Amino acid sequence: MQVIIVGGGIGGLSLALSLHAANINEVEIYESVPILKELGVGINLLPHAVRELCEMDLGRELEEEAIPTSELALFSRHGQPIWTEPRGYEAGYRWPQYSISRGRLLGLLYNAVVHRLGSDRLHLGHHLKQIVSHNRKVESEFINRHSGIFKVKAHSDVLVGADGIHSTVRRCLYPHEGPPQWNGITIWRGVAESSPFLSGRTMVMAGYMGCRVVAYPISRRHERHGRALINWVAEYKTCDQGSMPPQDWNHLVKIDELNKPFSNFTYDWLDFQSLFKDSNAIFKYPMCDREPLPSWSKGPGWDGNGVTLLGDAAHPMYPVGSNGASQAILDSRVLARELAMSSNVDKALDDYERKRREATSEIVLANRRAGPEQCMDIVQSRAPDGFDRIENIICSQELKDLSDNYKRLAGFDVDQLNYRPSLSVS
Repeated sequence: MQVIIVGGGIGGLSLALSLHAANINEVEIYESVPILKELGVGINLLPHAVRELCEMDLGRELEEEAIPTSELALFSRHGQPIWTEPRGYEAGYRWPQYSISRGRLLGLLYNAVVHRLGSDRLHLGHHLKQIVSHNRKVESEFINRHSGIFKVKAHSDVLVGADGIHSTVRRCLYPHEGPPQWNGITIWRGVAESSPFLSGRTMVMAGYMGCRVVAYPISRRHERHGRALINWVAEYKTCDQGSMPPQDWNHLVKIDELNKPFSNFTYDWLDFQSLFKDSNAIFKYPMCDREPLPSWSKGPGWDGNGVTLLGDAAHPMYPVGSNGASQAILDSRVLARELAMSSNVDKALDDYERKRREATSEIVLANRRAGPEQCMDIVQSRAPDGFDRIENIICSQELKDLSDNYKRLAGFDVDQLNYRPSLSVS
C-alpha cells in the first residue's frame, strides 16, 4: 500500500510513525517548507496522546525533555482560586500528561521518522497544487510554493491531508469553503525563563474566555537546574468580527500590545507582566476554527477514492482543553490501524472517519463554549467583581461535572483510557 502524507507537522509525522509501526512502509511525506525548524512555543499532550506516543516507543525521549504536568489550577481574573485538579499520574492515569515545546516535540518526531523510515521519505519544499483521480490511484502534483515551479507528480493508493488549518487537501475537497472563522479573540504567546511557581509542575489559567492568561513549564532541562522555562498565553477579544489577521509563527509583535489589556494580571503566585518582558519573542495570531465537515474523504471538489484528512486539516479547533495536537496524534493511530487491518482502502478510510469524525466534531463545538474552562466564564458572569467563597458562586459538583464531561467527550476519562484496548496492530 502506497501512502502519501501531505504535511510534515505533528499530525503528519505521527502518522508516518504509526504506519511504520503497523508494517505499512511505502510512505512518503511532502512538506511545503524547505527546512523544518523547531518553531513555536509550548503545547500540552494529554494522557491519551502520550499513551500513543509511548506505544510508538517515544516515551523515553518525552520523559527526558518534557514536564509531567501534575496539576491544573483555574483562577478568576482577580487571582481567586476556582478549581484545582490533579493531572497525569497524580490523577490515576497510567500515562503522564506532558508539557513540552512544540518545536522540541516536532524535533523528536522528525528524528524518529528519519531513523525508522529514512530521510529520503521526507520531501521538503514540496507544496501540493492539486490532486486528481487516475486509475483508482490518487495523482498528486507538487510545486515550489514560492516560485510556482513544478517539482514532481506522485501516485498513491492513499493520500492524507495533514496540512493544517489552511489545508490544500481540504480545499481540493471543499473548494468553496472559504477561510477559517475568527471569533474576534487575539492570542499572544511567548516563552520566558523564570523561577518555578506553585507546585513547579502546575498549569494555570486566570480570567475567562476573551480575557485570559495561561502559563505552564515546558522544559525538564530547566527544572533540573532549579529553574522553569514557562510557556505563556494571553487571550483578549479585540473585536466582534472582521477579516482574519495573519496567522503564522513569523508574526512577531511588541510588548506594548499587552500592556493595557493585561495590566492587572499580576498575582502572588505569578507575575505575567514579567513573563511578557522576559520573552525573547512574542507571537500573535487569531483564535480560529472551521465548521465540522460532513465527510473527510468526499466533497464537491472530489468524488474519487483514497483521500482523507487528519488533525487541523480535518477538525481545526480553538486552543481550549489542550486537545489540538493530542487529537491529531489519535487520528494518526486510528487511521494507521484501520489501513493495516483492512484489505480494502475505501473501507479502511470509512472506518477511520466513522471512529474519528463525529467525536472530533463534538470537541470543536465544545471548545467554542470554552470546553472544560467554561467554569471560568460562569464565575465571571456571576461574580465579575470577585467573591468571598467560590461555593457561593458555583458548587463543587458543578465544577467536577464540567471537568469530567469534557474528559469523556475528548476520550481521556481515567477509566476509559486506562482500560481500553491498545490501538497498536501487533
